[in-house]
Amino acid sequence: MKRKIIQIDEEKCNGCGICIPNCHEGAMQLIDGKARLISDLFCDGLGACIGHCPEGAIEIIEREAEPYNERKVMEIMITKGRNTILAHLDHLRDHNETEFLQQAIEFLNEKNMMMNLEKSVETGLNPSPKAECGCPGSMTRDFHEQNVKQEHAETGLNPSLLNAPSELRQWPVQLHLLNPQASYFKNADVVLAADCAAFAMGNFHARFLKGKSIAIACPKLDSNKESYIQKLTSMITDTKINSLAVVMMEVPCCGGLLQMAQTARTNAGRNIPIKQAIVSLQGDVLEEDWI
Repeated sequence: MKRKIIQIDEEKCNGCGICIPNCHEGAMQLIDGKARLISDLFCDGLGACIGHCPEGAIEIIEREAEPYNERKVMEIMITKGRNTILAHLDHLRDHNETEFLQQAIEFLNEKNMMMNLEKSVETGLNPSPKAECGCPGSMTRDFHEQNVKQEHAETGLNPSLLNAPSELRQWPVQLHLLNPQASYFKNADVVLAADCAAFAMGNFHARFLKGKSIAIACPKLDSNKESYIQKLTSMITDTKINSLAVVMMEVPCCGGLLQMAQTARTNAGRNIPIKQAIVSLQGDVLEEDWI
């Protein structure tokens, strides 16, 4: 598969920063007077930043996809200077990408560059001034280690009468905004859910989401569904998800969600187990089986 990603012409970029808030993934920052793509990992290639560039300095290029390689990214980052390196490390830390962060630090140590940085990861990498990091509503977040479950046994109350804890482990959840190579998909069990499913089911979190990563989509209303197939294919091939549970509503158009999952599995050439679950308009699970 091919992957789309933005490319910035630094000769044309005047450093206005208009593009920064329009980066859905928070992958761009304004550093040393130039817009910089500080993390290939979080660029989704949608190009929301392009139309806001008055100089025409941003374009989308397409290249053959490959698993994200932090060392290759760092080889590019070190050519951009100290502030860009710090911004990239800080970005990985803020997004809880600890594995990639460790790889970046090891790379810098091998190059004898880590000692030249004034701040270490342990004390917090915050370039000064702090660069804006795109739309906060789309910034990737991993909640897995933050999910502290509330125990209600001592109250003697029926747990269904209390506020049930969220089982959400990540952000964002919309498939267009997700990076298929994010760490929370690595070797994970994944739920691909119709947008409406969680609204119909009162126990969606407990029944389907607990212990899993999630992507949501609407096969009827969403555009560019080919990109959905590409992202699902990447999850299966590159991030090597363990399984995929497709949670659909009983309405006919929801069947497109399962078709996308099956197409992605075929394209990936890796026969991961896929489960389909069909939910009624009143939230009952009508059917649930492996296919």
